[in-house]
Amino acid sequence: MTDTYLTRAADAGVDMIAEHYVLECATRGNDHIVDVTGQIQAAVEASGVSTGQAALLVHGSTAAVTTLEFEPGLVNHDIAAAMERLAPREGRYEHEETWHDDNGHSHVRASTVGPSLALPIAGGHVPLGAWQQIVLIDFDTRPRRRTLHLSVVGR
Repeated sequence: MTDTYLTRAADAGVDMIAEHYVLECATRGNDHIVDVTGQIQAAVEASGVSTGQAALLVHGSTAAVTTLEFEPGLVNHDIAAAMERLAPREGRYEHEETWHDDNGHSHVRASTVGPSLALPIAGGHVPLGAWQQIVLIDFDTRPRRRTLHLSVVGR
């Protein structure tokens, strides 16, 4: 889904583009990391924005977005191991006492990483480092269909 708006910045007298994209991806839960770089770059390129800003937000309080090197050791072990030290799956969480569920650690992990990213746009794309990818991390205890919102603004 895409909404496109063309507005005029009053002070600068420059036409600005503002687009909103809704992206979806399936996850396995349990610290599953999904590389969404291609989807984000394709949306930014499709927007026609050459210079500007992209804001990315994942729906929900048990998932997060960040950047990292998408390589097997990091995505299949190291992030999950670090999160287990930070918020152990078998820890005691008041959230679970309140809601009688099993994902208190998921909320703590997601809030630590964060639900959003602010990304610059230069030359019609997000200028990432050679080994840097944009990822969604699903910390929940079950597979999910996750929704990402991407707003692109610039000229």
